[in-house]
Amino acid sequence: MAGHSKWKNIQHRKGAQDSKRGKLFSKIALEITVATRIGGGNPEDNPRLRTALTKARAANMPKDNCQKAIKKGIGEGAGANYVEKTYEGYGPGGVALIVECLTDNLNRTVGEVRSMFTKAGGNLGTDGSVSWMFARKGMLVYKADKIADYESFFEKAIDNGAEDVKESDGHYEVLCEPNDLMALKGALDEFCPDPNFCEITFIPQNLAAVEDVKVAPLEKLIGLLDDLDDVQNVFHNADIPER
Repeated sequence: MAGHSKWKNIQHRKGAQDSKRGKLFSKIALEITVATRIGGGNPEDNPRLRTALTKARAANMPKDNCQKAIKKGIGEGAGANYVEKTYEGYGPGGVALIVECLTDNLNRTVGEVRSMFTKAGGNLGTDGSVSWMFARKGMLVYKADKIADYESFFEKAIDNGAEDVKESDGHYEVLCEPNDLMALKGALDEFCPDPNFCEITFIPQNLAAVEDVKVAPLEKLIGLLDDLDDVQNVFHNADIPER
């Protein structure tokens, strides 16, 4: 991926969600609720909850929304039982896609996801059909102009589990193993406590060039998937040309 910004790729992936803040907030709230049910309502003892709350802050989600989601997660027997499910498939131009979902009805979710792939000219694959093309990593992204001392920042990152630190498009991208994400963030808080991005993500190992005629259908598919209530994240390996 030399010369290509992972952050830029993720920004494109998240663009449709970011333009629909209400839906984005609902998805983050669901992640907070599920994280609370799994690990409790204390972020200090619950890394998944800490990650979800950091994501909420990066999205400027109101604190009241976060507290309501935590309270919902703490409530005994409150709400539906959600399960995590990941789907894999190919989009227009042979682009590989991974779709992460939280759902209380697997039959409904797989039917909706398959329908979106079909509408956009793609096809839903089997488990493992494209995931081998990606690496599961923790990612932190900071605006470069918020880091006053890059050398100290770099050294602190490497000393606390970072595998790679690179500058791209005015941002510093920091990659680590998923289990090291929140500890690494804690170590870097002295430089900037609020990263632009802090998530466990799928990083494509190689990018697939997309012909101009395939860009619109691919973006349609990403948008259709993002719009599904059960879909939390959509990852792809497309190298979409700038326009």
